[in-house]
Amino acid sequence: MTALAPASGLAVSSVRFREARQYDWLRLEELLDQVERGKASSLSDEDLFEMPVLYRATLSSLSVARETSLDADLVAYLESLSTRAYFILYGVHAPLTSRLARFFAHDWPLAVRTLWRETLVSLGMILIGAIAAYLVVRGDPSWFYSIVPGNFLDGRDPSASVEELRATLYDTHDGLAGFATELFVHNSSVAIFAFALGFAFGVPTTLLMLYNGCILGAFYAVYVPKGLGWNFTGWLSIHGTTELFAIGLAGAAGLRIGMASAFPGRLTRMKSTIASGRTSGFAMLGVVVMLLCAGLLEGIGRQTIRDDIVRGLIATAMLSFWIFYFYLMPLRRGDEADG
Repeated sequence: MTALAPASGLAVSSVRFREARQYDWLRLEELLDQVERGKASSLSDEDLFEMPVLYRATLSSLSVARETSLDADLVAYLESLSTRAYFILYGVHAPLTSRLARFFAHDWPLAVRTLWRETLVSLGMILIGAIAAYLVVRGDPSWFYSIVPGNFLDGRDPSASVEELRATLYDTHDGLAGFATELFVHNSSVAIFAFALGFAFGVPTTLLMLYNGCILGAFYAVYVPKGLGWNFTGWLSIHGTTELFAIGLAGAAGLRIGMASAFPGRLTRMKSTIASGRTSGFAMLGVVVMLLCAGLLEGIGRQTIRDDIVRGLIATAMLSFWIFYFYLMPLRRGDEADG
């Protein structure tokens, strides 16, 4: 009988404690339920003023329950109720403008900065593909038709004369506009596929980067022998420095996911992929912005600016901006950006 006395006394104390305060807890729970069901607007001013008072009362009850070692179920209930009330009363709900500011000031450049190794590999694959295709097509021009899709030709092939090729760089006829649109759609598709196919251990992403470079190199092999290499560079670069950079970043995002899937390390394969997906996702959101910028430069800038030097200056300015923004700009912390 003496051994049961303390436990019995504790049970009686817990019951009395609960009876004295449970009205406040149930009232707070009722108000929280209304908010969580999306009916916060139905709360009166008195209800809104009552919630913090009930929250503090619940915290006080929780403190007493812990100090007096009341039953574990009661402590767990009060902890859960206090946590719910805290997130509803003081949880941070940043407005859309703050979240956008944080994305551009911190999240996006940080994600790209984190992917610098994969970005070098991705851009390296484009360069290797371009050099290889250039050498192959220069050695045997018939390879051009095996590399470049038919809808890209539009008179730009090894059989075209210098005048015909020059016209494609400076005339604003329908064929050029159509080619520009097709190129934009193609590059956007490459960027999306490069990211999405990264889950297959990065192999399709690597092949896509190589092939994209092959198309670029094959066109150079057509224009350079006709003495139009510089002109083609100016025509391509005004939007290409932004577009190719965006494709390279998409490839880097795909490679990050692919490597996380292939070599998860101490994590499970699923957890490793999810962890890398956050960084890659931020980078891909920014790639969409870059492709939009490239589309404007391609659809408007290239059609209205015919001077190769001006085209080159714009291309250099855009590339310098992206390098500074991604790799040199001091990053604002997330909390500062929110302000």
